[in-house]
Amino acid sequence: MALRTRAVLVHRRTELDELLDRHATRGQAAFFLRTRGRTLADVEARHDAVASARRAVAASVPSSWALAEVERADLDRFLFAPEDVVVVVGQDGLVANAAKYLDRQLVVGVNPEPGTNLGVLVRHDADGAARIIGNLATTVRGAGEAAFAAVRCDELTMVHARLDDGQELRAVNELFLGHPSHQSARYVLAADGESERQSSSGLIVSTGTGATGWSASIAHDRGGRGLPGRTDPALAWFVREAWPSPVTGVSMTEGLLGGDGELVVTVQSDRLVVFGDGMESDRLEVSWGQEVRIGMAERRLRLV
Repeated sequence: MALRTRAVLVHRRTELDELLDRHATRGQAAFFLRTRGRTLADVEARHDAVASARRAVAASVPSSWALAEVERADLDRFLFAPEDVVVVVGQDGLVANAAKYLDRQLVVGVNPEPGTNLGVLVRHDADGAARIIGNLATTVRGAGEAAFAAVRCDELTMVHARLDDGQELRAVNELFLGHPSHQSARYVLAADGESERQSSSGLIVSTGTGATGWSASIAHDRGGRGLPGRTDPALAWFVREAWPSPVTGVSMTEGLLGGDGELVVTVQSDRLVVFGDGMESDRLEVSWGQEVRIGMAERRLRLV
């Protein structure tokens, strides 16, 4: 029996939701905002825009499909199915947050705020997303979910970290490995047949999608080193503020990884962390002597 296609609407709590949780009433929230030179009306307008976009996208889902909604904080507990179409209503970062839990599902990024520029990952407004869902529904009626494999989309490279105890983490933009407070981390770094003991404020390993963010700043400071394009099967890596000493070196501070290339990091600090896309709360903790392997993920983000 054919599985029923499901649209999964991913969203996050708005600033107004958070303010009301903290201050209980609109009046108290308005007072707090005034002390910061802001108005409640602006916050409510953005909240209403997100709510309107969510309603418009939900209304466009055909009756033959199932519909589910999941908030960002619950993504790690939500079970995505292979036949899902994932519609992310929010900013670029929300697409990145969702991507680490996906495995080749189609993703539609929706910018909920009229009049603002579309993002790198949120490429459609609510009306555009509704049209895409309608086209996908027609595709399913004509050829079934297998036809989704031929839908025109960008397949974006992701970066992957695997610990020697089996724990894993993926990211769309970049991974950070270092001390949780960004102070000096000690480790042995191995890449391309070479290795070096280092002390630094951490490593950044970036995809082409992340090449406009954290890694772009580092590359600029180092003379504008070329970074991979958004769909290129390659990663750029940088060591931040490597410290030379009698026992630590600074000769291996940047490079590119392609194909099966990987960085191998053997930790020589009490506790380091690995996190992706700026989500420090969703991290792996690595202790002395553990090994971390970082390279291109087998999975890709299929962004319509």
